Amino acid sequence: MNELPPIRGTLTQDRPLADLTWLRVGGPADWLFQPADREDLALFLRNLVPEVPVFVMGVGSNLIVRDGGIRGVVIRLGRGFNGIEIADGLVHAGAAALDMHVAKRAAEAGLDLTFLRTIPGTIGGAVRMNAGCYGSYVADHLVEAEVVTRQGESRVLAASDLRLAYRSSALPEGWVLTRATFRAEPGDPEVLAARMEEQLARRDASQPTRERSAGSTFRNPAGFSSTGQADDVHDLKAWKLIEGAGLRGHRLGGAQMSEKHPNFLINTGGATAAELEDLGELVRARVREASGHELAWEVVRVGER
Repeated sequence: MNELPPIRGTLTQDRPLADLTWLRVGGPADWLFQPADREDLALFLRNLVPEVPVFVMGVGSNLIVRDGGIRGVVIRLGRGFNGIEIADGLVHAGAAALDMHVAKRAAEAGLDLTFLRTIPGTIGGAVRMNAGCYGSYVADHLVEAEVVTRQGESRVLAASDLRLAYRSSALPEGWVLTRATFRAEPGDPEVLAARMEEQLARRDASQPTRERSAGSTFRNPAGFSSTGQADDVHDLKAWKLIEGAGLRGHRLGGAQMSEKHPNFLINTGGATAAELEDLGELVRARVREASGHELAWEVVRVGER
């Protein structure tokens, strides 16, 4: 690390990351930076030598940090980035705001972002990955996003600049999304609240929500439009392919494909990151052999083995 100007956030060397991820695995980051606010983040990045890699993480809900840890700087946004404001039919949410909190606050104000209620993680990750559920995607609602570039420049990007697609965006590596603005259809707060309760019940009935998982492990191998909507012609589901390969409940050490939903990779207790990733790769190979389809990871895997 080069000499940096005084920062108001927290910079920690050799910070273990396992406790910051839902799967509870992984080695340390060389440095973990938790900026106080947008200006603190911009100053830090502006003075960080370009050769130092930067990785941005949220609450670790869709992440495997490998056992060897992450070289460079991991940036994790906190309280200075979790505000939610609602005005003129728009919802402005900090990147560290939890998706479920944004959905609930919007519903209370009579705005429909209910699709976010059951998506684990933060707004930053939801925008970066064009998260979606129940037929709605971030791309359907995003107006603009505020970012800080790897060079420490603050910018505002229109939704079209991000080129949102199925579980992806064109946000450059090392850029940090700090705030997003959404447009939502009006709705009755009581109706929206009831819809979210129904969605939660459906999720809990079909997914291992009480287990240590990182959400859906693999993307559905289907055709999708630029907004993330599935083509009617292709209706392949990753869980069906995993089921068809006989891998529901399959184990490798402490890692297991869930009995309840075979597209959920879970840590049954004491799993290493290597076991989780190796089981995922075994699933990909078996599905390829059984059906000829190639599963793509939805869970992000970072760091050194």
